[in-house]
Amino acid sequence: MFARVTFYPTLLYNILMEKITSRNWYDRIDETVILGALPFRTMTKKLVEKENVKAVISMNEDYELALLSNSEKDWKKYNVEFLQLSTTDIFEAPCQKKLKIGVDFINKFHCTNRTLKNDNHSNDTREMGTVYVHCKAGRTRSATLVGCYLMMKNGWIPEEAVDYMKSKRQHILLHRVQWHALRLFYETHIQNHRQ
Repeated sequence: MFARVTFYPTLLYNILMEKITSRNWYDRIDETVILGALPFRTMTKKLVEKENVKAVISMNEDYELALLSNSEKDWKKYNVEFLQLSTTDIFEAPCQKKLKIGVDFINKFHCTNRTLKNDNHSNDTREMGTVYVHCKAGRTRSATLVGCYLMMKNGWIPEEAVDYMKSKRQHILLHRVQWHALRLFYETHIQNHRQ
């Protein structure tokens, strides 16, 4: 309930911070992923045309998307795939199942990027493109997912992934529960593959 009550005031705070500080609404993390705040409908054309967004992962709950952001149907009109991994803001981290689903979804585009660059005869008809991963502010829920993607992609430990994200988006903010989710994902999916 607290997250629901504070949604609009904190969204306004994020808009203000983007206007008066050096914060960006979104930042490119690598060739495949942009980590950002809630993509307003007015941003759709820019994201699709300028940033080559071909997919969107929303960590938001339904009420957060209802008034200001595109639905799955709206994104589809722009040939953008949409995945919602609903997670309560502030007090929760995405569960391990959602993190794995999200990383696998991103990897469809990451592997496609690599395959198309190296093999023009690929049977995959999807164009190279960017995945826009967001929550309300692009600092906590979505950063947790992007951290898992970076660990999986690079074989990094959680601290390496977070340090790298902070080099691209300084204002990410992970709390104890998000750090726990990152460490558990690392132990489950990456640690044994590093050895």
